[in-house]
Amino acid sequence: MKKILLSYVQPIMVLGILLFWAFGPAAWIKSSRSVVVATLLTIALIQGLEWVNERHSSWRLTKREFFTDVFYVTLSYTVISWLTAKLADEPLGAVKQSLGISTAWAMHLPFVFQVALVIFLVEFGQYWMHRLMHNQAFFWSTHAPHHHITQLNAMKGAVGNPIELFLISLSVVAVFDLPQAAVFCAINILAVISTFAHANTRFDPPRWYAFVFTTIQHHSLHHSTGYEQTRSNYGNSLILLDRIFGTYSDGEAELVGQDDRRRLSIPEQFLFPAQPLVGRLKARRRSEGVTKVAG
Repeated sequence: MKKILLSYVQPIMVLGILLFWAFGPAAWIKSSRSVVVATLLTIALIQGLEWVNERHSSWRLTKREFFTDVFYVTLSYTVISWLTAKLADEPLGAVKQSLGISTAWAMHLPFVFQVALVIFLVEFGQYWMHRLMHNQAFFWSTHAPHHHITQLNAMKGAVGNPIELFLISLSVVAVFDLPQAAVFCAINILAVISTFAHANTRFDPPRWYAFVFTTIQHHSLHHSTGYEQTRSNYGNSLILLDRIFGTYSDGEAELVGQDDRRRLSIPEQFLFPAQPLVGRLKARRRSEGVTKVAG
């Protein structure tokens, strides 16, 4: 009975968030700060659940991991969020307005379908961006730092190189006419699913839920030490897309990381895409030094 009850933690949280944004107080729903507060509370709650029902003792959160994760969550909700709004969402909205693009039909959909539309739009873009990052050298260099993490925890979804964090945040939601509540609800639901997909918790959801949404089983396999194994289960929240496009793999992993599971520091994560350039500069300096000595 306990196992059955624990398996419904994720579906119940998703349903609770849907009901909140559909019927919550208007003052809260209309405030742009509400979605930030709601998603941060979601992350904090799931982080706390790691102490209630731990999945792997090897993933147990340390002070170093905690403060690194907090740094990246703060970065994502400040700098990355601002850049996404200014460099992507606002310009896309301006183009939509200048071209006279209208999707008024979306405003007349039932609330649950509006939320589902936003989730699909965000996840469809993230799926293909994520897949590109595993199949092209430069994009992999921006994404690889995320795969150098050596344990999974609730806030780990925010850890990575800033270029990747910006690219993975892009979507075409701004093109569609949708109520703010539906967009915020979708963002909140995506936060729940993706946070659980990185969390060190043993709240394994029912099969019907795991058929559609990404779980820690799916995502831990994606983070496993073998590079080829990482080239599957790209869906950040919708594993259904992997099932549709043939990139789904079944299984689970406890050992995660890349390059002999070497943990990167924050400066190393930031500078990781520049490694080839740094290597060439160092090689040139060594070559010039040898030339001077020979002269």
